[in-house]
Amino acid sequence: SDSDHYQWLQVDFGSRKQISAIATQGRYSSSDWVTQYRMLYSDTGRNWKPYHQDGNIWAFPGNTNSDGVVRHDLQHPVIARYVRIVPLDWNGEGQIGLRIEVYGCSYWADVINFDGHVVLPYRFRNKKMKTLKDVISLKFKTSESEGVIFHGEGQQGDYITLELKKAKLVLNLNLGSNQLGSIYGHTSVMTGSLLDDHHWHSIIIERHGRNINLTLDRHMQHFRTNGEFDYLDLDYEITFGGMPFSGKPSSNSRKNFKGCMESINYNGNNITDLAKRKKLEPSNVVRVFSCVEPHTVPVFFNATSYLEVPGRPSQDLFSVSFLFRTWNPNGLLVFSNFADDLGNVEIDINEGKVSVHINVTQVKKNRIDISSGSGLNDGQWHEVRFLAKENFAVLTIDGDEASAVRTNSPLQVKTGEKYFFGGKKKPKQISHSFQGCMQFIHVDDQLVDLHAVEQGQLGSFANVTIDMCAIIDRCVPNHCEHGGKCTQTWDSFRCTCDGTGYSGATCHNSIYELSCEAYKHLGKTSNYYWIDPDGSGALGPLKVYCNMTGNLWTTVYHDLQMQTSVGGNSLEKLSVLQLNYSATMDQISAITSSAEYCEQFISYSCKMSRLLNTPEGNPYTWWVGKANEKHYYWGGSGPGIQKCACGIERNCTDPKYYCNCDADYKQWRKDTGMLSYKEHLPVSQVVVGDVDRPGSEAKISVGPVRCQGDRNYWNAASFVTSSSYLHFSTFQGETSADISFYFKTSASDGVFLENLGNTDFIKLELKSATEVSFSFDVGNGPVEIIVRSPNQLNDDQWHRVNAERNVKQASLQVDQLPLEVRKAPTEGHTRLELYSQLYVGAAGGQRGFLGCIRSLRMNGVTLDLEERAKVTPGVKPGCSGHCTSYGMYCANGGKCVEKYNGYSCDCSKTAYDGPFCIKDVGAFFEEGMWLRYNFHSPGTSMKDLVSRTLLSSTDPETTAPDLNLNKEELSFSFSTTKSPCVLLYISSYTQDFMAVLVKPSGNLQIRYSLGGTKEPYNIDVDHRNMANGQPHTVNITRNGRDIVLYSLPTASDIQFNSPKALFLGKVIEIGKIDQDIYKYNTPGFTGCLSRVQFNQIAPLKAALRPTNASSHVHIQGELVESNCGASPLTIPPMSAATDPWHLDSGKTGSIMILIPISLCLLCLGMHLSASFYMRGDRYICLS
Repeated sequence: SDSDHYQWLQVDFGSRKQISAIATQGRYSSSDWVTQYRMLYSDTGRNWKPYHQDGNIWAFPGNTNSDGVVRHDLQHPVIARYVRIVPLDWNGEGQIGLRIEVYGCSYWADVINFDGHVVLPYRFRNKKMKTLKDVISLKFKTSESEGVIFHGEGQQGDYITLELKKAKLVLNLNLGSNQLGSIYGHTSVMTGSLLDDHHWHSIIIERHGRNINLTLDRHMQHFRTNGEFDYLDLDYEITFGGMPFSGKPSSNSRKNFKGCMESINYNGNNITDLAKRKKLEPSNVVRVFSCVEPHTVPVFFNATSYLEVPGRPSQDLFSVSFLFRTWNPNGLLVFSNFADDLGNVEIDINEGKVSVHINVTQVKKNRIDISSGSGLNDGQWHEVRFLAKENFAVLTIDGDEASAVRTNSPLQVKTGEKYFFGGKKKPKQISHSFQGCMQFIHVDDQLVDLHAVEQGQLGSFANVTIDMCAIIDRCVPNHCEHGGKCTQTWDSFRCTCDGTGYSGATCHNSIYELSCEAYKHLGKTSNYYWIDPDGSGALGPLKVYCNMTGNLWTTVYHDLQMQTSVGGNSLEKLSVLQLNYSATMDQISAITSSAEYCEQFISYSCKMSRLLNTPEGNPYTWWVGKANEKHYYWGGSGPGIQKCACGIERNCTDPKYYCNCDADYKQWRKDTGMLSYKEHLPVSQVVVGDVDRPGSEAKISVGPVRCQGDRNYWNAASFVTSSSYLHFSTFQGETSADISFYFKTSASDGVFLENLGNTDFIKLELKSATEVSFSFDVGNGPVEIIVRSPNQLNDDQWHRVNAERNVKQASLQVDQLPLEVRKAPTEGHTRLELYSQLYVGAAGGQRGFLGCIRSLRMNGVTLDLEERAKVTPGVKPGCSGHCTSYGMYCANGGKCVEKYNGYSCDCSKTAYDGPFCIKDVGAFFEEGMWLRYNFHSPGTSMKDLVSRTLLSSTDPETTAPDLNLNKEELSFSFSTTKSPCVLLYISSYTQDFMAVLVKPSGNLQIRYSLGGTKEPYNIDVDHRNMANGQPHTVNITRNGRDIVLYSLPTASDIQFNSPKALFLGKVIEIGKIDQDIYKYNTPGFTGCLSRVQFNQIAPLKAALRPTNASSHVHIQGELVESNCGASPLTIPPMSAATDPWHLDSGKTGSIMILIPISLCLLCLGMHLSASFYMRGDRYICLS
């Protein structure tokens, strides 16, 4: 026999059987065996269906020799009478040789046929059916895309309907609505696709109250109905196969079901059996208890197919019609040449439309184009009818005569001998062959006998399959997560993630950071940000305010106004105040559960309105928190204690009560405090009770939820021996898996984590000092992705790893190195099936990991490494040495302080503030205002150790015990429009001084007097006007005689003796003062000063922030904090359009103005730190 791709072996079991496995062998003791095959099955020996697995038409691996048996257990059993084995490939040194064994068991079911007219009613014994639970199951097959499978309804408005719409299954359910409209119970759920394939599909609907499980062909969908009712109230009957005859007028447009059903079961009643035994009313209806098969013969085309059929030649009427279905937007449908070289006709699907091109050779205008329809590549059956005759052509889609497209262009028609469908024998002449199915093919008004074509009696074909439509909907179930939109072609699908907040091939990865802590480490400042606490998990992103100053706070707001009034002769005994947050309760719970500490302010202002009354009695007012749980304690108190803060502290207005409001005074009183038991937060409702008496009034205030710390971000474990590991439950990531973590190590290799199945596995490891590997096997053979770093990864610094695997692709990224991607095969296994425990830090028989792993997240869930490490030998909770990786973020002399779960920046010895010591601390000085910083505290001696340490330079070796300075570092920024003035003055207990002045001309001058010379030593920095309102930065460094690039005169002393005080704005000092300084001192400095630092002293910061040095400061006038003297950033921030983290934050915001400065210099005696860039014809100095 021939060995080609048109051979098959068919088995007839005589009746339908349930098939569970198949085994193959080659021909005995030969070179003939099949290496790959497909399995088709059917009830009738026609309309074959290929076996599907993992979303594909499955190709079974066959034999590798002639005698070995290869068995495959089917992923899901198949019910069929006929099985056909189609060889795809075979041993190249032999021919097709095949022995098969099919395993399974008997199958029996009652079948009933529905003709689209007669329905099957099941009437209730008591005329009404009120159920809390329902179980409805059945199987169906149909060729129709529309039809009601069953329907039941009640007079109260309840209903349940299961129907087909566009070959998808739709369940409509309503457990009750009310007439006022406040309860809307209608719920509609859609599932499945391509259910009009005339193959069996199974449905199970399980309902308990509002919880529904809808299972279609083993794919279960869980949902809850809308509304508030639990019972389904149906009247009289439930009908199968369509709407009842007494249906409402609105239901008349719904088509009845046409096809077959079997094993119909309604709440334990076998409906098909009752119908067969004529136990259902009306019993006199004639029913068919076998499946009436349709007469359709589909034909399946792949990318290299064609079907050639003969027509009736030399006719003056050209006529073709057919039905097609496809996912591809483009492809050739029909091609035929006219006789006598009159031209040809080509019918295509083009961008979802059907286009007809008539090439005419006898007239000047040699091409006629018409098109109709849109979106016809939706997988549904669509009918095409095209007719052409002399000077006339018409194209009709889906029988819609009203929108048929006609042309009266000059045309001469004479039909040819051959019609090609789906492609041509010479494919080079066409651009797009057709991938899809066709049926009901008519040529010249004759139905084409496709079975005759299959048997070689008519026409010819290549690479088509007759009597099968192997179409697959790759978007059902939808692999696009988080609401991503799925689109598909015949071979693949694509996810569009726009507007979802997620990215990646399957919209799996959140585009937002997990927490405010993560934004902080990207250098972000306080603002509103979107965060996604569970990453790729089911919770969506939410908008929070991240306060980065000091301790980092994450804040979630609600809509309840502060001091909301309640009562005042209210008729209602209880007033309920609802708080609506900018996030769901589950999202807020994700924040509170990972936080170190959370709090929420709550306040009750009262006038004759009691709050809790007594610890023993029922409270008048309470609040509702997480999981709708009521709480009877108030702010400042704790769970289980029915008291307010004053009751805990024993300072209530009336000592007989435990709340100020419980005294029931006619004057306004208040009970306030923080709710800080985070397991109870957030407050979702406040119920106020004692406001229904005359004169009773209350005001409620509830602050936003504020949380501090992120335990997930810093959750770490240290692996101290190579044999140590942590184990967790099996990782569940069958079709979509993401793994992210940080690691740091000094070892050159080690396994981060591993999880095994029978043959499947997933593993991440450090393969060498510069390589990270992500390897896995889902059944198609091992795959390994490696990222190679140009730098060493075992440098004891934190490095981030992100790995992802889904049905489309796998990827690996390390730090900010390029993403390595590996596409998944178009066919083959897609499910990752794991069984062992997940091992972190080691793998069987391999060298374990030495070092730290932090913030390990798998599919959005953080694994608690610290908790598991506490009970695991060889592993320690936490990880030290965060400053080695993150210390560089502490800027401007800030010191990195190691913490158990992270680090912080100590800015106390800098003139800056903020989490990274980059926020300028500055102030606006009005005319006549001044600030004095005394270098020793009042009442202490000059030998004060603290003063001596701060006043000295940062080098401890130069600390002089008598506080005579050999070196200084002074830096600040300023802006002013008035001159002359004294910017800064440092006095001493001797005649020594130092000053920075703006002269009458606006020039900047540095003035030193250290003794040894008659006159002070002056450095004129620049001859340009600095009193121009722009910010300028001043940095002065003296070391002995050297002042940056200049030197003091030889006669001058080099010690600054006994410094006494530093003045800003104006000099108020007793004793002799330099004449120019005295002259410039009136009326004083007006403008802004910022980040003033003299050695380790920051006088402005000491004045504006309560620190240990605040007692050294004396201020005359009101000091107003402002950053108007701060220099702009050297690198401007990203624009809103380019910054992915930028958010519109309502009315909050900041404006940065870059102002042109004519010149910035590095001068003799001082340097102005500056950067330049060109903007138009001006230089901009960001100093």
